[in-house]
Amino acid sequence: MAKISVLGTGYVGLVTAACFNRLGHEVIGYDVLDDKIETLKRGESPIYEPGLEDLLKQGLEDGTMTFTTDMETAIRGSDVLFVCVGTPQGQDGRADLSQVEAVARTIASHLDGFKLIVEKSTVPVKTAQRMRETIARYNKSGSGFAVASNPEFLREGSAIGDFMNPDRIVIGVEDDRAREMMLDLYSGLDCAKLVVDLETAEIIKHASNSFLALKISYINMVSELCDVVGADVEKVAEGMGLDERISASFLRAGIGYGGSCFPKDVRAFQRIAEDHGVNFDLLRETDEINNRRIDVVTRKLQDLIWVLRGKTIAFWGLAFKPDTDDVREAPSLRLAKVLLDEGAIIRGWDPEAQETFQYALGPNDQVTYHDTPEAAAAGADAVVVVTDWPQLLDVDLVQLAGTMATPTIVDGRNHLDPDACRAAG
Repeated sequence: MAKISVLGTGYVGLVTAACFNRLGHEVIGYDVLDDKIETLKRGESPIYEPGLEDLLKQGLEDGTMTFTTDMETAIRGSDVLFVCVGTPQGQDGRADLSQVEAVARTIASHLDGFKLIVEKSTVPVKTAQRMRETIARYNKSGSGFAVASNPEFLREGSAIGDFMNPDRIVIGVEDDRAREMMLDLYSGLDCAKLVVDLETAEIIKHASNSFLALKISYINMVSELCDVVGADVEKVAEGMGLDERISASFLRAGIGYGGSCFPKDVRAFQRIAEDHGVNFDLLRETDEINNRRIDVVTRKLQDLIWVLRGKTIAFWGLAFKPDTDDVREAPSLRLAKVLLDEGAIIRGWDPEAQETFQYALGPNDQVTYHDTPEAAAAGADAVVVVTDWPQLLDVDLVQLAGTMATPTIVDGRNHLDPDACRAAG
């Protein structure tokens, strides 16, 4: 059993803390926010992620998980420190590493014996090297330490399963002691464990997310051609996916990707390459294709109901994907801003993300929120399926058509059965 501190209890940090605790390790979770730590001490999760709150409560009941706002306590109370602080993106696409640098300096000032400092946040290549240099510069005690990189590959909505049953674990280290400590931490998981140098581990994370985003933008680009010539993009994707070299994963055409990872990582990886003199225009176009998906949906609405000013549009789904309340970079926000600028009225529904969406969008008299998808659609001129929540498959389409001003659905996720929609009018 290792003693682990997780510095930063955002999405990645909280899942990392809960899952390492489930693997049998003692875990301290640190955050600077008093209110968040008090919430966590009660066993309540500040984010919605299936199964997470149950793990928090179990760890607290067992006495093997604690939370604190005192970083010195977290540092001195553990042998392994996972750095999970934010790396927000600036206007130029570069990651703001000020929080990472501040944590490195604080760690250095409180070293009281050998520590393994693990970079878990998604960061540009060479960040682990800079962390090591910073800790060495401010390390007054002379205590030994090592730095590792251990990128996360968690999908919101299935993060617990992704951690406990991973495709692979990537470990970037510089020496055998760090290697053995990292492998011991994950000894309870049976999967491929790839041990590489620090820089390779850092690039694997950005390269993986950017490639998945590229697949999404590629099939979305193909879908525009399918619309024009009358082909079925779902069947095109199926035919492509049967090739084992391609696979069907992330070949679902729709309104575009969002969330805290893909948009940010694509732009960051592009900027990293440019900073090193490498042309990554392919990723620039990936991002632009994704942004254009909102224009495609808007054009479809205009083709179907003509002038948007004064029209009521129901949003079925607000989160960037199902099983989360996250609306960061969500297509719903981008589409809402475009439609509101056109003078439309929006009626929103989402089982988890209404509060986060309302906070992100800000107060607006032209937007209302409703408890059911049917209530949101009542009297609407059109429905847009923004998030493919499974609850939408239970909607009585025949009854729905009778309650709408015009029975029009733009399925931004290819989620509903088009034959059933046509049969319902």
